[in-house]
Amino acid sequence: MTTLEPVIEKERLHQSSHAIAHEHEHDEAGNSMFGFIVFLLSESIIFLSFFAGYILYKTTTSNWLPPGVEGLEVRDPTINTVILVSSSFVIYIAERYLHNKNLWRFRFFWLLTMAMGSYFLYGQAVEWQSLKFGFTSGVFGGTFYLLTGFHGLHVFTGVLLQGIMLIRSFIPGNYEDGQFGVEATSLFWHFVDVIWIILFILIYVWQ
Repeated sequence: MTTLEPVIEKERLHQSSHAIAHEHEHDEAGNSMFGFIVFLLSESIIFLSFFAGYILYKTTTSNWLPPGVEGLEVRDPTINTVILVSSSFVIYIAERYLHNKNLWRFRFFWLLTMAMGSYFLYGQAVEWQSLKFGFTSGVFGGTFYLLTGFHGLHVFTGVLLQGIMLIRSFIPGNYEDGQFGVEATSLFWHFVDVIWIILFILIYVWQ
């Protein structure tokens, strides 16, 4: 009994140190996610100020649309909206597969999300090319390109982050102890989608 006591004590200390380390990692992940949520809140304030400005200008500016422009084409932006919003469900499925340690299905649905986001950017570029007004075409032209362009920058950033997370999934054991990067990227993507829904209603539905 006396001979086993040092071994038992050593094992107890090892388990205690492992528990402390795990708790420390958990606290770090929690702090990181809290900081990321604060970042998204700050981004929300920026977008809200843009939305308020758009509504104010639209309701107080005479001859809101540029000369020769009667309205925006809605069909293609609607298709792009459906694709972008649907990608939120796809990235959620990818997260679930990662949680269940199924890396290959995670990669498939994660890559599908990237493809849907890239298609949205392509659709926006095609729309911009076909428009009959520019950034300097009155208040409407300036606010339209500012809002859609700033949002497009966020979509592009989201696709880049997804690419980084996809590459990291090929590093052995990289997502064994924590998935903060994936969770933060997914949360950012949901944020981007919600912002676009508001933008779509303001710009394309409320004409």
